Amino acid sequence: MRETPDGTPVGVDDPYEHAGVCDHLTDDGRCRFALEGAGRDPAFAAARRADEYECVAADEAHEFRDCPHYRSTTDGRECVRCGLEAVRIAHEDSRSLLEEHHLSYGSAGGGSPSTGAGSDTDADDGTDEPSHEITVALCRWCHAKIHRSFARIDDDAEPDPEAFAAREERRSKEQVELGFSTARERRESNSE
Repeated sequence: MRETPDGTPVGVDDPYEHAGVCDHLTDDGRCRFALEGAGRDPAFAAARRADEYECVAADEAHEFRDCPHYRSTTDGRECVRCGLEAVRIAHEDSRSLLEEHHLSYGSAGGGSPSTGAGSDTDADDGTDEPSHEITVALCRWCHAKIHRSFARIDDDAEPDPEAFAAREERRSKEQVELGFSTARERRESNSE
């Protein structure tokens, strides 16, 4: 199982099995990193410009993992392990139910201008595979289980009872905030 730089497990053997499309991919299949960040990696941007900014993975010979700037980060809407949904209360500083969990850690580095394929090595396991930032959303309870034990991202898990209770408490607050009462109703309830 992969580990963090601190040596705790991340809950997967291959982060790319849980990764989505690249965060830099535009709707029309172009690379936003090359379009907007040419100064950060001029050789990569030049290679993409020569291919009309087409994403590295658009070529059938390559995958997202072949791109040195591939990044797949979470939208943070629900826990990928137990399915607990995020519930945020406006104007409240309470701790989020969901946290970003790194399956893989990105590193700075260039790439080959001809293919855009990375030359970075993954510092975690010494392979010649490029390292990329890949994150998923986990509830605080699953996050702790993954880092403190051998729990896995793809375990068949139900929300922890404490997590379920915290979510329901927030949903109740949300319903109160969404409730509407007329001025007359508020005045009558205050006079009682």
